[in-house]
Amino acid sequence: MTASLRAISPLDGRYAEKTAPLGSYLSEWALMKYRLRVELRWLIALSEHKGVRQLRRFSQAERDLLESILDDFDDGAAERIKAIEAETNHDVKAVEYYLREMLQGASLRDASAWIHFACTSDDINNLAYAMMFRDVMHSVWQPATTELLEKLRALARDWADVSMLSRTHGQAASPTTLGKEVAVFVYRLRRQLLGLETQEYLGKFNGAVGAYNAHEVAYPDVDWRKFSEEFVNSLDLTFSPVTTQIEPHDYLAELAHSLIRFNTILLDFCRDMWLYISLGVFKQRARASEIGSSTMPHKVNPIDFENAEANLGLSNSGFSHLAGKLPISRLQRDLSDSSAIRNYGAAIAHGYLALRSIHRGLAKIEVDEAVLAADLENNWQVLAEAIQTVLRKFQVVDAYEQLKALTRGEAVSREILHEFIGQLEIPAEEKRRLLQLTPATYIGLAEELALSVD
Repeated sequence: MTASLRAISPLDGRYAEKTAPLGSYLSEWALMKYRLRVELRWLIALSEHKGVRQLRRFSQAERDLLESILDDFDDGAAERIKAIEAETNHDVKAVEYYLREMLQGASLRDASAWIHFACTSDDINNLAYAMMFRDVMHSVWQPATTELLEKLRALARDWADVSMLSRTHGQAASPTTLGKEVAVFVYRLRRQLLGLETQEYLGKFNGAVGAYNAHEVAYPDVDWRKFSEEFVNSLDLTFSPVTTQIEPHDYLAELAHSLIRFNTILLDFCRDMWLYISLGVFKQRARASEIGSSTMPHKVNPIDFENAEANLGLSNSGFSHLAGKLPISRLQRDLSDSSAIRNYGAAIAHGYLALRSIHRGLAKIEVDEAVLAADLENNWQVLAEAIQTVLRKFQVVDAYEQLKALTRGEAVSREILHEFIGQLEIPAEEKRRLLQLTPATYIGLAEELALSVD
């Protein structure tokens, strides 16, 4: 039996292949590597600071050796760190001891005492997590999202002139085009994506209670605030200048709330797609090998949009808890954030799974224009809005009431409407325009709107 079949979470079990691109960023293995990166970068930064006189500057060969420890990080290295952790019962200290081991047989042995100098665990962790989440968002999540938006934009343009009946409150309403309805989601999603692309990822590096206590007593002449800011910025993170022992995680709450909004829009889209499939607007291409129901052979179910809906809900539930939990820590810190933040990646992963499911769902559908045409033809009453609006233009006071009496709750045909229009006392040109109108052509600026989204 493979390991994935024994996994507790479906992210690492049933969906392991689909979430594989996230493993380099969100796994325990990845966290170890990012912690190691912080420790190594800090050691190098200390060696280059003129005020830290007791630590010599490293040669290029020694710097290359330190870089190789990070570049060569593999499963064996991760297993060694876990073995050390089993003895120390401290995950960050295990990384420090592993790095000391790696320097014992080299010219850098004399530098091993400087590993983790003046650091508290969260100095390492907060930077590691910030880089993890930044990198997975930039390298995996955002490309997948951009690809989806480009697909939706293409569909909006392809379907820009495909007329369809709208439904408000589930009832027949003024017609639109399929492309315009997709364009609505393109605009909404793109607006949220712009915010996510400019998201800041913060980091602190200021010691046990955020006051540079150990730093100051060791080297009182060093400008530790400036040095710390330069170090955090060197990792392409935004410096968090005043903190307790931990970085307050406000930016992670901001990111979570942004992703909740993005996910919620996708959830709205999935439910609309499900309903359009149910109404026959879309047909789903069936694969011969697939089974839709264990008892009903005819079924082709919209499972991709349903799977996406489930994963979006799980993602939002996780983010909702984390956004409320992470910024709260008793006094200078408690450990509850440490356990909570380990699940941030799972919330990202569920959202990523949803993106992939939507991609699959969109690849299976095709528009059934016959269904759309029949739906429009069966609902001539939707032209009541157009007629009463034109009558208002000519100051017919009871225009709305006349059309209400004619159409509300009634089956209205082309003939009934044309007879009504023929009796109107309005200019002939206006009457001609109304007589030429059909549900399929009463789409306002829908086509232009569909084509307007970039």
